[in-house]
Amino acid sequence: MRNDSNGGRHENGHPIGQVQSVSRAAGILELLAAESGDLGVTELGRRLGVHKATASRLLSTLAEHGLVERHPATDKYRLGFGLIHLAGVAMAGLDLVQQARPILEDLAERTSETVNLAVLDGDQVMHVDQIAGRRSVVSVSWVGRRTPVHCTSNGKVLLAFAAEAERERLLEQPLEPMTKNSITDPATLRAHLQDVRTRGYAQTIEELEEGLNAVAAPVRSGNGDVIAAVSVAGPSFRMRPMELPRIAATTVDAANAISRRIGYVERRQPVGR
Repeated sequence: MRNDSNGGRHENGHPIGQVQSVSRAAGILELLAAESGDLGVTELGRRLGVHKATASRLLSTLAEHGLVERHPATDKYRLGFGLIHLAGVAMAGLDLVQQARPILEDLAERTSETVNLAVLDGDQVMHVDQIAGRRSVVSVSWVGRRTPVHCTSNGKVLLAFAAEAERERLLEQPLEPMTKNSITDPATLRAHLQDVRTRGYAQTIEELEEGLNAVAAPVRSGNGDVIAAVSVAGPSFRMRPMELPRIAATTVDAANAISRRIGYVERRQPVGR
């Protein structure tokens, strides 16, 4: 069996070569997932142990399916938005949504308001689950719908705890005003996001819609990355600004409970350090 630097028999349609190509493509996705920043073709080829040309062909195929994308300024690659669709299908009945559902239901019961679970989907927030509280006036489901990152509480959480490169990429996008309270200046929003990281939760006061306030807290995966946000939203006459810290504390507890259910263990600093 001959294998050259281009993957050998996969070019002739041999099953061994096809399996090898699939394995290498999966290896690229795993490397990009493990890397906080983007990776170039040469570096990916080196880590996979293949020629640069082979890595380039694999990346091109993955990019055609939206599984990776190339940064136009650096020519480096990152995971693509096509994975969001695949992950969304999986989450619909498994993992995050399934694990979070009973906690979301309890949070909706305790707050009597609308509770949402959301993830970052490209440049926007994707709602993957929703529970309506007793006092909720929401008549439509937000599941599957997208909202801006800069003027929603769950968007601010996902933006605040994103990798710096991803956060800056999103802050380079136009920050459209949804209401007169929307933050549209990147510098102001950066300072606001620092407060979110310090407090551990985000809040919005009539920034997405007039008369709507919300709070949100981060959900962490087993390795500590923030992969989702839990939010509680309601009319401003019930969720008054003075009430938001109390509701936020309950939301943080719920988000932490979901994080523990999906494998996150809080790392505490040793005493004296």
